[in-house]
Amino acid sequence: MECNCIFCKIANGEIPSATLYEDEEFRVILDLGPASRGHALILPKKHAANLFELPDETAEKVMVLAKKIAGRLKEGLGADGINLVQNNGEAAGQTVFHFHMHLIPRYDGDTVQVTWTPGTLTDADKEEILKLF
Repeated sequence: MECNCIFCKIANGEIPSATLYEDEEFRVILDLGPASRGHALILPKKHAANLFELPDETAEKVMVLAKKIAGRLKEGLGADGINLVQNNGEAAGQTVFHFHMHLIPRYDGDTVQVTWTPGTLTDADKEEILKLF
């Protein structure tokens, strides 16, 4: 746990939260600045600043938990869809540097914006990127 990390404090119960789910490794809370009704955050109790610091085993468990919680939100709230959003680094929109995943219920006609303008995959970019793998 990082002593100054607000999400460590929330995940470990030092700061009260609207908790939807908790086990030994995770706490799932309602976001205080929701994009939509039911917007939740999955917080690991052990600190990792981002996806790249997250142990593989924890990353696997996050997806299983996201599926479980997203299903309950979708069914219980009558959502038409769910966005899973996970930002890494300031340039990607991360503002709290403790790994967390957003579960954002979506409703037909809502005004939530999780989008980008599609570009074009050039042959040069494709070749360069394929060489990385």
